[in-house]
Amino acid sequence: MAIDAVPLLVRSAGVKNYLYHWIEHLRRAAGAPSGPDTIATFPALSGFGPLQHNRSMTGGWRTGTGLAALALANYTGLPVLDWLTQGADIFHCSGLTRHPPRRPRLTATIHDMTCWLMPELHPAANLRADRNFERILRRADGLIAVSESTKTDAVRVLGLRPEKITVIHSGIAAPFFETSAEARDAVRRRYGLKRPFVLFVGTIEPRKNIDLLLDAYEALPASVRQEFELVVAGPMGWASAETAARVRSVRGVRYLGYIPELDIAPLTAAATVFAYPSLYEGFGFPVAQAMAAGTPVLTSNVSSLPEITGDAALLIDPRSVGELRDGLNRLLLSGTLRAELAARGRERARAFSWEACAARSLLFFREVAGG
Repeated sequence: MAIDAVPLLVRSAGVKNYLYHWIEHLRRAAGAPSGPDTIATFPALSGFGPLQHNRSMTGGWRTGTGLAALALANYTGLPVLDWLTQGADIFHCSGLTRHPPRRPRLTATIHDMTCWLMPELHPAANLRADRNFERILRRADGLIAVSESTKTDAVRVLGLRPEKITVIHSGIAAPFFETSAEARDAVRRRYGLKRPFVLFVGTIEPRKNIDLLLDAYEALPASVRQEFELVVAGPMGWASAETAARVRSVRGVRYLGYIPELDIAPLTAAATVFAYPSLYEGFGFPVAQAMAAGTPVLTSNVSSLPEITGDAALLIDPRSVGELRDGLNRLLLSGTLRAELAARGRERARAFSWEACAARSLLFFREVAGG
């Protein structure tokens, strides 16, 4: 099979995180070569494993060649991908595939449905890309949804046949389960974090609802704000100018900017509370990762987040500043509640394994390929 892996070429985001670990573990599960080098040399079109008749696809093209070929196919409609995927049983599309090959069976992963459900929270370019992706979803022979919530939304909004969609939860990378005290202390020193802190990690954009988090933090009692900082980590995204100004001006709030991947696990583990009042998530990597790190989670009671957290998080209405403020106050003032949620979170996070995700994905591909 062949996978359009172009999202690996963009800066870190949820889809890139998913694709990197998913391909790595699919290779292992299929008995193909794995490791960062095998993915890095083949990021525009990744091929592997027992579903693939043409074994030569697992080597060969470099980034520039594969990306150029995909761009040529996207913008001209020329059947370049038909040539590149000769012998493949399945082509797995990304949201950037415009003209998939005609011969293989088509599959894709539905990561979330926000462009359809909340178009006001997305730039025009995202909406155009997802209108194209909708054609892929309708044409596909089989689809993976990263949560039951996402599948339900896809069936309800797009009218897709439920039997065509298989729910396969994403995984959590091992470092989030394994942070040491030394790593946590080092990341505190690196970013100058001297006080206990509430942490948010994610792109600064309307869907992540950071303005509500700032409002809730400002509404906390002064004594709580004096003891606990609010730390915001992540790159600036779409329509972020006003939020960025607030993040940099509210007293007690620290903005760290983009955080390298290697620092995210120890930073998350070092936090007193992880707060994530997102308006919609298809899976919610930051929340799952915080649970794995043993950090008590406060998050929204919408979309996939109750499904992913189970009883291991404090859930609030992401439209209510009062609920978010009260939730933060409860967690910050109760070490007992924090310890209880941290223990539940670690246990819940063990349900999300990349090994299990890859094994279920291979079974899905074999079923789509006809056994």
